[in-house]
Amino acid sequence: MYKLLIFDWDGTIIDSAARIVSSMQKAARDLDQPELTDDAVRNIIGLGLPEAIRALIPDVDDAIIPQLRERYGHYYLNADDTPTALFEGVEETLVNLRQKGFRLAVATGKSRRGLQRVFGDTGLEYLFETSRCADETTSKPHPHMLEEILDETGLAATDAVMIGDTEFDLEMGVRAGMDTIAVSYGAHHIDRLMQYNPALVMHRFPELESWLTDVSLNHS
Repeated sequence: MYKLLIFDWDGTIIDSAARIVSSMQKAARDLDQPELTDDAVRNIIGLGLPEAIRALIPDVDDAIIPQLRERYGHYYLNADDTPTALFEGVEETLVNLRQKGFRLAVATGKSRRGLQRVFGDTGLEYLFETSRCADETTSKPHPHMLEEILDETGLAATDAVMIGDTEFDLEMGVRAGMDTIAVSYGAHHIDRLMQYNPALVMHRFPELESWLTDVSLNHS
């Protein structure tokens, strides 16, 4: 029986892939970097920004990376109006899970500044006990951020489940010794996630609540 539900943010909680793609492409153009395809950018969603930039532009000059990060943040947070929205049923489901006694956390490739911005925009911060961002620990798929969350909450890996839409999320969960839940509606095709043997494939966010209820009943 799980006590702690750890969520990725982009592509799991919020439909932000289009803005991430657009912002990264604009940042690269501003600094005369190679043109980035939509698929290439979607492929790195979930990584910390430095790791994402190196994956997208393997021969990038290290001196350019801070500038690319700044331009990406400029567009994503302020200058790109590509819409983002919570996936259907997210807030109601999270509220219900909290009321049922589950502890909630976030493990994201976003920066702390970026996560605090979307916490403010969505009003969801109060639901999460703790969170870890890529710029304050090791980027996914290293399990460090999950290990830190477990240390902080005083729980074992077997008490928690990692929920995400990318290979990076699920690999991180597996490496931390956790069960995982694969989100089929996010950045990476579900076929890529199945290699990690997720306990559940989630096609709509509210499915999580009904599945966890069934799991609880089976363990009672």
